[in-house]
Amino acid sequence: MDIVSALRTFLRVVETGSFSAAAHDLEVTQPAVSRQVAALEGHFNTRLLHRTTSGLSLTAEGERMLPMALRILEAVEELGDAAGSNGATASGKVRLSVPAPLGLYLSERLGDLLALHPKLSVELLFREQSSDMIEERLDLEVRLGPVADSSLVCRRIGWTTAFLVASPAYLARKAPPRTPKDIRDHECLCYNRAGEANAWSFSNGSEDISVRISPRLTACNAVAIHRAALAGAGLAVLSHIIAVPDIVAGRLIPVMEDFQPSRLPITVVYPSRRNMPLRVKTVLDFLSDAIGQDPSMGTSGMDRRWEL
Repeated sequence: MDIVSALRTFLRVVETGSFSAAAHDLEVTQPAVSRQVAALEGHFNTRLLHRTTSGLSLTAEGERMLPMALRILEAVEELGDAAGSNGATASGKVRLSVPAPLGLYLSERLGDLLALHPKLSVELLFREQSSDMIEERLDLEVRLGPVADSSLVCRRIGWTTAFLVASPAYLARKAPPRTPKDIRDHECLCYNRAGEANAWSFSNGSEDISVRISPRLTACNAVAIHRAALAGAGLAVLSHIIAVPDIVAGRLIPVMEDFQPSRLPITVVYPSRRNMPLRVKTVLDFLSDAIGQDPSMGTSGMDRRWEL
């Protein structure tokens, strides 16, 4: 038995949740996947997976083996990278979690990366809140704002730029706010990022001002808030990624331009810098380059105001 191949098959079964999905990903037959897992269980003389009509789940032994199997495969990939460092190309799947607006920005650019690395694949997960990276088997996650988890490795790659906007229809009903305190008289649409739905922060270049809000609508997805703002439901703080096309077209109007939404650090987090596979390093470098290419997110533009 090729134990590395069997471990790789076992991990794919766990990630996909079924033998058939793992077989599809690995481009083999379902019986071949079953034989690999059975061989692994026979080698260690223990059952690793519970098989029921409702699906698969890890046994206690499988739970203990999973992190060790990940470390073994990472070490094998690192050995392969070192042996073939000249002209090596990334291969395998990278699970990447990102906030929705940034995910839209990256999805337009991922095609070039995948064309450069034919054996690489990326699973893009849209998440507005922080994940348990180990439990969900994420390779990389992009987070906005301070990172509280000291167990993760952090790499800051840029800064957010956002606008306070409303539709022309909404502003025809209510005069636009001039200062943060005026926001209290408005209908607020809040992107509920990591449970933060009761305050907005702004900066006039010399001081930061936080204003408490009582949102009429909250959502854990920025795209939903974007749609509500376009429909005239109220004021919203939106990333430049999704707001600028509508501002240019006149569908949204930036307001209170002397007080812009405070900028937040954009950080990539990952469980460990040890034994980082080439596939993960390749996507990490792609993220840093892609963010740096946008002057509204690149660190060189962090003190600039956006000019439409």
